[in-house]
Amino acid sequence: MLLLGVNIDHVATLRQLRHAAEPEPVFAALIAEANGADSIVAHLREDRRHIQERDLYILKQAIKTKLNLEMSIAPEIVNIACALKPDQATLVPEKRQELTTEGGLDVAGNSKRVKQAVDKLKKASIGVSLFIDPEKKQIDAARKVGVKMVELHTGRYSDAANQAQEDKYFQELLQAARYAKAKGMHVFAGHGLNYCNTNRVAKIKEIEELNIGYSIVCRAVLVGFQRAVREMKLLMKR
Repeated sequence: MLLLGVNIDHVATLRQLRHAAEPEPVFAALIAEANGADSIVAHLREDRRHIQERDLYILKQAIKTKLNLEMSIAPEIVNIACALKPDQATLVPEKRQELTTEGGLDVAGNSKRVKQAVDKLKKASIGVSLFIDPEKKQIDAARKVGVKMVELHTGRYSDAANQAQEDKYFQELLQAARYAKAKGMHVFAGHGLNYCNTNRVAKIKEIEELNIGYSIVCRAVLVGFQRAVREMKLLMKR
């Protein structure tokens, strides 16, 4: 069964616009769980633009499903993760000036630093996944640094300007998922997926989980978090 990880970062983004007390990301997480979410995803950025450390500790105590912490390989963030002990840590690239994550982690080009972070997290008994572009060289590099989970970056597919581009990048995802699975890895996917483009990716049988946030939060503004999560889960099942 295909699982759904709901990213709640942008609930915190709304709160941080005024540095106010609401909305509380944990409430969104609990509603998501009650309506089909199989895990909760939160990204502790180095600039703390949305999720704060306090949020993570509350989430760790409150949620019943898996807490998936997205994070950079910066030593400060790795230390926080080791103290928090989320169920899973997903290592992602991070630039201060970007609006959102612009691509996958270059494991092949930064294998030494990535492996240092992976080893420290694994020593703290935290499962580690790498958020990578759907490329064989990155999948091979992920295996070499010792992880058994990868999340394929779906940004190129999601941002396709026309059908030909979408078809091209869908095939890229499909082949990468098959390759990673054949290498014995657990395969996840996410970034830019929405209520129009998720169904096609959901049909890739090698993918075990989709992680979706921004689109669900946007939908929730109009119809509520409960319905937004239910609709995404139903779309994936179809």
